[in-house]
Amino acid sequence: MISRPWLIYALVTTAFWGVWGAFTGLPANYGFPETLIYCVWALAMIPPAIYALTRARWQLQHDARSITYGLLIGLLGAGGQMLLFHAVRIGPTYLIFPIISLSPVVTIVMSLSLLRERTGKLGALGIVLALCSLPLFDYSSTRGASGFGELWFALALAVLVAWGVQGFFMKLANATMSAESIFFYMTLSGLLLAPVAVAMTDLNAPINWGFKGPWLAAGIQILNAVGALTLVYAFRYGKAIVVSPLTNAGAPLITALLAIVLLGTTPTATKIAGIALALLAAVLLAIEPESEVPGSATVGSGTVLGGS
Repeated sequence: MISRPWLIYALVTTAFWGVWGAFTGLPANYGFPETLIYCVWALAMIPPAIYALTRARWQLQHDARSITYGLLIGLLGAGGQMLLFHAVRIGPTYLIFPIISLSPVVTIVMSLSLLRERTGKLGALGIVLALCSLPLFDYSSTRGASGFGELWFALALAVLVAWGVQGFFMKLANATMSAESIFFYMTLSGLLLAPVAVAMTDLNAPINWGFKGPWLAAGIQILNAVGALTLVYAFRYGKAIVVSPLTNAGAPLITALLAIVLLGTTPTATKIAGIALALLAAVLLAIEPESEVPGSATVGSGTVLGGS
């Protein structure tokens, strides 16, 4: 039996999302709109969802609490993506992505205060280094963007909060729900918002419907979908305050390294600093000794919600 299953699942998510991040922009570069890429991603969630339900012998939890938690988790993730589409249309991506990369801060604060999660000194240092590394991957010193009163800034903050809250509820729901049921509702939520993405698409503009359009997008987005499934399992067995910064810092670390090796990009000094901090953070979070039973969560003062 694997002694630290959360770490295995977190590393799988990190690897899949890292590779996904290196190539996710290719279909858009070839003329396939990002809004339609979202639709492809929503469809790509179906195969992992079928696998998960098969693994659970098709035992889907459908009580009111499970449906509420599941749809909330899914809509926070997919809805954040919808807001991000509009944000990057009207605002500077070099400022938007460093802002939303700090979403683990929200997860950590909520988990520390509501779930009473704790970690040791190595874990705490790893969390801090991971959070410091995140904005550096997308940092740019380019000037010319306006500041806090702009709509893109409000949208970026909304995405930050949505994805941070999603991480908290993913951990909370895992205490009373199966990971397979959570992922099913995440998939359902993504599909429900697909018509919104289609409505946001300029269908009068040229769209690449060839292999480098939807088919290439499907091959890339399946990496994201599988990573999302293993992330749910990582939250089930691990602490949110550790899983969230590890996956969110580790994935861009792999993306940056792949961009350097395969795409021949030259990293800036800030990106090199981000790589170094993320690598050190990942090592510290991985070697931090376990201090509580995996799968347990606490809300308020000592109310145990269980887990398995």
